[in-house]
Amino acid sequence: MGTQLQLRGMRGGDNPNEWNFSHGEDVTAVHRAYAEVGCNIFKINTFGANRYKLAGTGLSVSDCIKKAAENARKATADGIIALDVGPLGKLLQPVGDLPFDEAYEAFSEMIIAAKDVCDVIMLETFTDIYEIKAAMLAAKENCSLPLFVSAAFDGEGRLLSGTDADTYAAVVEGLGADAIGFNCGVGPKQLIPLVKRLREVCSLPIIVNPNAGLPKTDGKHTYFDLSPEEFAEDVQKLISLGAVAVGGCCGTTPEHIAAVINRCRNTDILPSASNGLTAVSSGSKTVYIGEKPVIIGERINPTGKPRFKKALHEKDMGYILGVASSQVDAGADILDVNVGLPETDEVTLLNETVNAVQGITNLPLQIDTTNAEALENAMRHYNGKPLVNSVNGKKESLNTVLPLVKKYGGVVVGLTLDENGIPDTAEGRFNIAKRIIGEAEKYGIAKKNIVIDPLTITVSTDKNAADITLTALKKIRAELGVCTVLGVSNVSFGLPERDRINSAFFTLALENGLDAGIINPSSDMMMSAYRSFCALKGCDENCADYIAAYSTGTEKKAPEAKQTLSLKAAIIKGLADAAALAAEELIKTKPALEMIDADIVPALDEVGDGFGKNKIFLPQLLMSAQAASKAFDVIKKTMSKSGSESKGNVVIATVKGDVHDIGKNITRVLLENYGFEVTDLGKDVPPDTVLEAVKKTGAAVCGLSALMTTTVPAMKQTTEMLKKEIPGCKVVVGGAVLTQEYADMIGADFYAKDAMNTVRYCQEIYK
Repeated sequence: MGTQLQLRGMRGGDNPNEWNFSHGEDVTAVHRAYAEVGCNIFKINTFGANRYKLAGTGLSVSDCIKKAAENARKATADGIIALDVGPLGKLLQPVGDLPFDEAYEAFSEMIIAAKDVCDVIMLETFTDIYEIKAAMLAAKENCSLPLFVSAAFDGEGRLLSGTDADTYAAVVEGLGADAIGFNCGVGPKQLIPLVKRLREVCSLPIIVNPNAGLPKTDGKHTYFDLSPEEFAEDVQKLISLGAVAVGGCCGTTPEHIAAVINRCRNTDILPSASNGLTAVSSGSKTVYIGEKPVIIGERINPTGKPRFKKALHEKDMGYILGVASSQVDAGADILDVNVGLPETDEVTLLNETVNAVQGITNLPLQIDTTNAEALENAMRHYNGKPLVNSVNGKKESLNTVLPLVKKYGGVVVGLTLDENGIPDTAEGRFNIAKRIIGEAEKYGIAKKNIVIDPLTITVSTDKNAADITLTALKKIRAELGVCTVLGVSNVSFGLPERDRINSAFFTLALENGLDAGIINPSSDMMMSAYRSFCALKGCDENCADYIAAYSTGTEKKAPEAKQTLSLKAAIIKGLADAAALAAEELIKTKPALEMIDADIVPALDEVGDGFGKNKIFLPQLLMSAQAASKAFDVIKKTMSKSGSESKGNVVIATVKGDVHDIGKNITRVLLENYGFEVTDLGKDVPPDTVLEAVKKTGAAVCGLSALMTTTVPAMKQTTEMLKKEIPGCKVVVGGAVLTQEYADMIGADFYAKDAMNTVRYCQEIYK
């Protein structure tokens, strides 16, 4: 829509939503052009019709959406009219400043306006899985229209937030979308591996709307490098891989879509995919239960832990995050989170703890509570597809927990107990498991989203307890075909040297079909049993994990959480409070500038290198930056305010006509944490304003950002003005629509594919 309206006279600074009113006939003409070549689904001109992007235009969300739908209806008598919902242009907490609930409200406003004038809700060009969740909940809770979800992946196969195709599929399918797919970002060739993978891990219909290749410019307009015939040939390949609905995004003209229709009209589509993968995820990492045995860390739990209880009562999140971090280091795959204590507000505390833990690790979490209100609140705000502990065979539990699991898309742990307690036979526990699976099916919860816990009872009170559990475990796994989980350490209550019993029972359970063990990963004996089992059973390729752990000849025991970490470690782990505490201690014995050069910058470099190598992702990068900021706050109190600590001045701006500033904001945070003084001009900034700021600050570097193809000409204009007036200033450009070739074409000095590239370039310039 944007490039088509640009061809009809829309300028870089115009808001496309305003054209629904001022140039409604042109918007209708765009739709009609695609209708005439045979399109079925028409995305209306509402991509940016949310309260944030309409601010200052005088347009209401409701009026804009209704007018856009009216314009589309005029072009087609029987076409399917889709509300086009784009991202809000803001980062959600904890890495940004937009609360999840406010994002939900903004999307709800759009959905409510569209539910009577549109046929389909289409989320597209999203780059943050957490924002996708907010938009999906808004759609599911405010209307009954079909819901399609499409995201913009980069050339590395991930979203901006680090989400891969597996995690994208787990979350979107779990939340109940009707179709899933990809659009924008790249051309059809680059989407081939993503469609292949999505087909392997997702059961939903796949939709694909690629760009017409990569963007180019002729100096006045943006265009894309694939001809209609080339585009159609590539799209046909995507259909052969599993796409069932195809179209086009940036740069796809009516001729492109006509070529697709002519070439692909009679192409056979693959039948719906179906898989039995039991997937739990964070926002950027998916763990499959049922492949290699999974370790669930049990330590974020007050039971039998006085120090942890104290931390919960005092809301000592630093200590709690330290416990989480130690389990990550010890090798956990999933972290259990249980904060249930008398005299605490579990509803609030569980949500806060889940959010805080997700801020410092990308491991999936198990939300562990018997409080239904706390469970719903935590599941609603969880970023990913959680493991939920738990439901049982009691009617009240089934009727309370299963609807939440269905609504929020988790994997639920089913405990084999009911109104009569825990059966003392394996057969009794098997029957309860079977009943839980049957009840879940009534709610539309697939078997793959259920994990059964046949319950571990201590052998100190019943000599047959372990054998009954193991027999039930084996029978459930073999005959019901569901994955299994156990709280392993319960077997040894009341006995000395508990790890000896625990590790032996753990090994027996693994041999009898245990898929996930809830254990203490900091226990050397437990992890030794686990690694040895995986090596012996072929779950550890080339015994790599075993060798990595024990190749020195001494077993590595992971330390329990410490209340204090080194400054460098705290920053790397993204622990803001711990970083501040470490800085306060270190400043007593170490000069401030030495702390910056020897501790803070090396920590940020290590995180930045990990980001560049796709070993860590944006949320962790920003949490580390925030931790560094906390340390800087401490250091600045002891430093002069002369400005001598600045590494140099940098001016940054989102160009005229563009209201997206996520990438720019990330860049600002990182530059500031590397010691640069940043002048952030905001978004929709005219060239003259950029020029004036560079002159005023004497900045040697100016960074320009653009997300929309229609605003790249404004970037070119700003770059040319800077080069003419201040030839010594280096211009850095970045944004989703930019490429190295494009940057060269508009005369920029450097193309930054991400924020860390900008930091590295500024370091070179200010050597």
